[in-house]
Amino acid sequence: MGFSQGGQGAKILVASNRGPVSYDVQEDGTLRARRGGGGLVSGLSAIGPDTDAVWVCAALGDGDREAVRRTGGALSQEDTGDQRVRMLDIPPEVYADAYNGIANSVLWFVHHMLYQTPLEPVFDTEFRTRWAAYESYNAAFARALADEAAEGAAVLVQDYHLALVPGLLRALRPDLRIGHFSHTPWAPVDYFRLLPDDVAEQLLRGILGADRAAFLTHRWADAFTACCTEILGGTGGTRIGVHGLGADAGFLRERAHRADVEERMTALREQIGTAPDGGPRRTVVRVDRTELSKNIVRGLLAYRDLLERYPEWRGRVVHIAFAYPSRQDLAVYREYTEEVSRVAGEINGAYGTEGWTPVVLHVKDDFARSLAAYRLADVALVNPVRDGMNLVAKEIPVVSDQGCVLVLSREAGAFEELGEHSLTVNPYDVTATADALHRALSTPEAERAERTKHLAAAATALPPDRWFLDQLRALDD
Repeated sequence: MGFSQGGQGAKILVASNRGPVSYDVQEDGTLRARRGGGGLVSGLSAIGPDTDAVWVCAALGDGDREAVRRTGGALSQEDTGDQRVRMLDIPPEVYADAYNGIANSVLWFVHHMLYQTPLEPVFDTEFRTRWAAYESYNAAFARALADEAAEGAAVLVQDYHLALVPGLLRALRPDLRIGHFSHTPWAPVDYFRLLPDDVAEQLLRGILGADRAAFLTHRWADAFTACCTEILGGTGGTRIGVHGLGADAGFLRERAHRADVEERMTALREQIGTAPDGGPRRTVVRVDRTELSKNIVRGLLAYRDLLERYPEWRGRVVHIAFAYPSRQDLAVYREYTEEVSRVAGEINGAYGTEGWTPVVLHVKDDFARSLAAYRLADVALVNPVRDGMNLVAKEIPVVSDQGCVLVLSREAGAFEELGEHSLTVNPYDVTATADALHRALSTPEAERAERTKHLAAAATALPPDRWFLDQLRALDD
């Protein structure tokens, strides 16, 4: 049961796999709600609590499923502490096949170009079973949105998990104004065509069910258009848009100066220590999920190459590497996380001394500690092999206390906005990345401050509230 039962329906709807709130069942049987973060949550709050809006999402865990059982899935503002939410209790086996089997193990790999093509992918009968689950999962969202939407409502569908929703929803409710936003890169034509022909066509037609399909950069938008032209003959009546999500400067700067961040800065400074001459050590900071596309291992190898070929930095620099485990239910991600820890340990074993730990690695997620590292950054290393945007590249220059030099992969979406004021690297070239780290560490203070000023201005040009509202306005055009 949803909110529109006996009512007129919502005027604005957001659909995403993960919603703005999640639930835990406490020992006494009560439910504890935890509010999520990110650009979407900030964006939806920009329309105000009195706006007739509903967020449709999936129940992700046992606590969420219990919340659905108790409420019928219709969570009021009192339940969530903010937005009205329609939470869908999709059967666990269907959800697992759709989310891990297709979204994260196929679509993510295609758009980030992660396959080792001599061996993978293999599209067999098992894939077809999982694809059927992905279709069912998308259909459940389309039905819920159709049920909740007022006549002519605006619906913003998010990301690769829900690529089929616009087309399915258009068939159910042709009156709606539908937008789809892709937070990932979009694969070039030749790589996209790794997918079975019918699946590739189904994905494109699904998104083209929207009035407007939007992307983080012109590069990803152009790749989508090229796929549509090659496979379907064009984009039909669907308009293509670009909205580069920026950092929330006000929130970051305020949050980065709270007491818990100050405490973690003190602890990090102790781990960093002082250089042999008694001065402060330089810091190279990275903060990432152990996501395959983030390229953490090559970043560590580049740092090792820096220490080997530029021995003057030994004892004078520390690599603060926060690698928070991601998708550990997939074996390839567990193995990658283990490799990150192994390489970091190898560097410390080869170069470390009694008073100097070359790599300070943390694998437990801690937002306050991440902000502390941002503030301490002299150099920010962001070297993904492929990334839709990468907000860390935008956040560190906004928060860094003394200013920082950004070493940035040309394959990050953020490169489109930040590349001019960064040191650009080919993410596969470990030697060149080490050279860039040397140059970044050697940058004079005045140049570093100037780079940071330009980076921060570009990084905050389209904050989450404007990013969201601009998409709503574009649907009205």
